[in-house]
Formats: sequence, C-alpha cells, structure tokens
Amino acid sequence: MQPHKSDLSALVSLFYNDPAALGEMTPIAAAEMPEAYRQMLAHEEHMTVAMEARHESIVDVDILETTVAENNYSRKILLRRRRDHAVVQFGILQVNLSLLSEAVRKEIEEQMRPLGRILVRHNVMRSVHLDQLWRVVPGDDLKNIFECKASDVTYGRTAAIDLSGRRAVDVLEIVVPEH
Repeated sequence: MQPHKSDLSALVSLFYNDPAALGEMTPIAAAEMPEAYRQMLAHEEHMTVAMEARHESIVDVDILETTVAENNYSRKILLRRRRDHAVVQFGILQVNLSLLSEAVRKEIEEQMRPLGRILVRHNVMRSVHLDQLWRVVPGDDLKNIFECKASDVTYGRTAAIDLSGRRAVDVLEIVVPEH
C-alpha cells in the first residue's frame, strides 16, 4: 500500500513565498528522462548514496536554511562533492522528529551530515519511496545555486522515507544540470 504522496507545493512553500524563484516543475515519467538523470533519480534509495556513486566522491551537506515547527524540522540544503566542493544536488526536506530516537534527532539538528548518512549510521529501519519525478526549469534562485543558464533544464524527484512503517520524511531533490 503506497502512503500519500509528497506535496510538492507544501515542500517548496517551506522556504519560498514565490515557487517560481525555485523553478517550474512538470511531472515526468522515468522513461521520458535522459538516462543519466533516470539513474540518479528513478530509484528507492537515499540520494546521498546515489550522488556519491554518480560523482565518485563522498558528499557533504551544506545547510542553507532551517525551520522548526513543533516536531517538524525542515531544511533547505545542498549536497557538495567533498573532493572539490562542487554542488551536485539541491534539496528541501521535512522530518517528523517525533518518530526518531533522541540520538538521531540530535545528529540531524547538529546539521553536520546528510540525512541519509545519519539514518544509515544509526541503523534506523527505513524504506525510501519514490513519489514523483520532475522536469525542472530552474528559477532565479536555483540558477544562482547551480550556476546555470536560463536555458538549462534539469530533473528532480519527490520522495518519502518511512521509519518502521510510518512516514517520517518528505523530500524534494533536484540534481545539477548535466552538460
């Protein structure tokens, strides 16, 4: 049974009053994506793992902004290759902290590691569910972050992470345009 899908507009609105600043997102099927993007996005694994495999480098998290409302912790992030600090992915995630142990919560709030690495490190029982793939025309903020041209197109996904069968994390993940 597939739980409810991630709400793209709710995730984007956590950090953007105007969604156009992030970009224009159109749902897309995996078969419609270029192969490189399909390999990076059309799976049910942590993006941390996928980005490290794709770029043959450990990735580090760069927290751009956070919000906390009751047990919901949200952050806008970049993943960067450790070897040269190049941005490889943009993301927004929202975590229900009440479903996590104190140790995992603390490490997330320390903002030193990507979420996927934290969950793996603590051996948290989890499953990743791909909700939707997206074709993304970057808006002004994403163009600046990715240092790309107005004509560049990239791809992303919304996904969820269930912990012990309960939906705990919703994510939007957008990869840097491949040239």
